[in-house]
Amino acid sequence: MKLTAIALLKWNGDKEPVLFGVGTDLSSFGFFQRGSVKEMLTFVARTVAKRTLVGQRQTVQNEEYYCHAYNRDGMVGIAFADKDYPARAAFGIVIKVLDEFSDQSRDSWRTATADSADAAPLLEAAVQKYQDPAQADKVTKIQRDLDETKVILHKTIESMLERGEKLDSLVDKSSDLSMASQMFYKQARKTNSCCKMM
Repeated sequence: MKLTAIALLKWNGDKEPVLFGVGTDLSSFGFFQRGSVKEMLTFVARTVAKRTLVGQRQTVQNEEYYCHAYNRDGMVGIAFADKDYPARAAFGIVIKVLDEFSDQSRDSWRTATADSADAAPLLEAAVQKYQDPAQADKVTKIQRDLDETKVILHKTIESMLERGEKLDSLVDKSSDLSMASQMFYKQARKTNSCCKMM
């Protein structure tokens, strides 16, 4: 699972969107490819933002990458991730970044007319923080915790079954002892009864 980039843009209807910044993790790309990849991410972000209407969420697939976009009140957040990154977590990240930048800019973004890097530090930090989708989505985190608990529970049950098998062998031994005890009792009883007759 890999979160490659997060972008924030102002939606301008039919006009080109205004870019507030792109945060990226391009460590999986070669050093000389990174510039081209970042340009391509910016181009795709503008294209998707322009086509994402106010209030709309959409996921666009390009080969093995997904672009998760959400236009909230004219500000578009976009998360670029691979196919294994959960869409729910990606949209959760987009919403968090939209909230943080709205609070940070105090709605001054609405009057922006030119590209800026105002959101870049926030986006860079978010890309690093949310490489693990469980950090972005509580349900994903709970699901992971449940999966881990399930594994532990299965191991516990297996070890209990092993113990159960050991207990069964002890019970068998115990019943052997019980039979030996019964034989001893019967033998002792016979011996005692012989002694009384004499």
